[in-house]
Amino acid sequence: MVFAPDPQLTVTIDQPADETEIHLHPGGQGVWQARMIKCLGVPVVLCAGLGGEIGQVLEPLLASEGVDLRVIHRESSSGGYVHDRRDGNRHEIASVPGHPLARHELDELYNLALNEGLNAEVSILSGPGHPSLVAPEIYRRLAADLGHNGSRVVADLSGPHLAAVLHGGVSVLKVSHEELLRDGLAADDGEAELIRVIRALHAQGAESVVVSRAEEPALVLVDGEVAQLDMPRLEVADPRGAGDSMTAGVAAVLAQGGDIRLAARTGAAAGALNVTRHGLGTGRPDAIAGLVDRVKLAPMRVDRQDRLTPDELAHRTTKP
Repeated sequence: MVFAPDPQLTVTIDQPADETEIHLHPGGQGVWQARMIKCLGVPVVLCAGLGGEIGQVLEPLLASEGVDLRVIHRESSSGGYVHDRRDGNRHEIASVPGHPLARHELDELYNLALNEGLNAEVSILSGPGHPSLVAPEIYRRLAADLGHNGSRVVADLSGPHLAAVLHGGVSVLKVSHEELLRDGLAADDGEAELIRVIRALHAQGAESVVVSRAEEPALVLVDGEVAQLDMPRLEVADPRGAGDSMTAGVAAVLAQGGDIRLAARTGAAAGALNVTRHGLGTGRPDAIAGLVDRVKLAPMRVDRQDRLTPDELAHRTTKP
């Protein structure tokens, strides 16, 4: 189950040849994750809230993705954006975040996601398009209710929403090093600092932790040990969506009964392949499988005394 509270309509203007093209797709973190999970051959239920004219356009587009769509219809509008990439770079023309879900809409969406999540082996909690759209408390409760009743929870979050799910407890936490820096959880992007943060996140409620580092190898904590995900470098066509594909790869393997080490390697392969394409959350499953064998988990030697305590991390999370 993928909890995607507010999918977005993405409109992209492109010109790969002589003629201008306009592409309409459903987007947002949860949508891209669900798309990659489906690419990997794993059934996926997408739980979402849709509303307004944008929601009316989004619903059939989401249904055409081939995921099992579960929707609550809201009174306020969903969000979206228009990008122009005719010169090879993305330029934002317009963007509307959508409106926060009302209390009764959140109750309906929560019940929907809880029911579907309890029937799933793994649930992904993906972030809202804008932090104001869904309160962090919803994520804390959902992580706790799913986890306490046997569903493995994978969270791909940052900021207050990340802090909230740690209180609920998660099987896997995925976060980027840029998000850790932006939120003040990491003082710098050095390996020693990131490892200290990873261990503190583990102590606060994340069983396993994956920290993506853009073009650098990801760092993971599995079975209490920190390792680096080493894999061949690939030429980048579009860097966006690598982290979401990584999360999807991790969840897909866990849902099929695989262990966290294979899940981390598969996630790295899915993320790496996605950047060679222009479609977010896409990739040939055979190509991903071929890359998995090239991804290595390399244990890292760290000073066990040089780490953040959970209290220190909590202070960083709550500071202005």
